[in-house]
Amino acid sequence: MTLAFDDFMKVDIRVGRITRAEPFPEARKPAIKVWVDFGPEIGEKKSSAQITKHYSVEELPGRKVLAVVNFAPRQIGKFMSEVLVLGVPDDEDEVVLLTPDKDVPIGGRMY
Repeated sequence: MTLAFDDFMKVDIRVGRITRAEPFPEARKPAIKVWVDFGPEIGEKKSSAQITKHYSVEELPGRKVLAVVNFAPRQIGKFMSEVLVLGVPDDEDEVVLLTPDKDVPIGGRMY
């Protein structure tokens, strides 16, 4: 399937900074709850991320990540996930977070 550029532009991917992380033991698959600040335009949003293989709750605060901010919220157990934090699989199919490789301001939209 070919995606038109206008369709791609509907997906709002922004840079945010993780402000807080907590274990999510109630999740069906191992996950961590994260709160991500996207700046004054979008504010802080929360997400459930299956990133326990490579990341701990202690090391996540302060880390910049990329996330889709315009998906409809999704209920995951008793937790409402508001954004989709993006990652790619490693050789063992475990999630590695997508992060900017330079210092960029939070809230910036991917293009």
